[in-house]
Amino acid sequence: MRIVCISDTHNYLKEIKIPEGDILLHSGDATFYGYGHEVKPFGEWIRSHPHMYKVFVAGNHDRSFEDQPKKAAEWLGDGIIYLQDQAVELEINGDKVKIYGAPWQPWFFDWAFNIRPETGGLKAKWDLIPKDADVLVTHGPPYKLRDVNREGEHCGDRDLRQAIQRVRPKLHVCGHIHEGYGVSRFGDTLIANASICNRKYKPVNKPLVFDFINGKMIEVK
Repeated sequence: MRIVCISDTHNYLKEIKIPEGDILLHSGDATFYGYGHEVKPFGEWIRSHPHMYKVFVAGNHDRSFEDQPKKAAEWLGDGIIYLQDQAVELEINGDKVKIYGAPWQPWFFDWAFNIRPETGGLKAKWDLIPKDADVLVTHGPPYKLRDVNREGEHCGDRDLRQAIQRVRPKLHVCGHIHEGYGVSRFGDTLIANASICNRKYKPVNKPLVFDFINGKMIEVK
């Protein structure tokens, strides 16, 4: 089973070359503002790829998914699995993978899906992650894992880091902090910041690809 991961595409669609695979997974910020004229083309674009399953989790730029969820779902269209505090189990040739997705991140200029960490709201969201999740998809990264911005600040969430230690998914896919692009290992979990755009919103990074074989997650380089 091959999983192709992307994030933070910000309306740059034609510029991105998507590798072959079974699951195409997008961890948020498909758009700049989440308007219909942005979401509709994104839905058409992601559906145009031959991957058996397309999975999407919204990001802080995808405002309509929080402000107008029914309308956003209409704009996105059918054939795409949208996850918001939900899990889905997918099967390909007899192999199964359980994916859990949530869009929340620490407060960031009052954009979409922002929660102030000091309220405990983020921890409550992460407590919903099932222990049997193979793949965790969030928009933001965990603390000190692919979360350093250009200024050298750690922008990830501490409660999310603890949730990953509790659940120990095989793969955690995120984005949000463009400078954190790449893959790191955290215990039993591969942490993949799949941001396609860099800090200047240029689509310069490649999708990250993983094979899920016999219960193990392997990065394809």
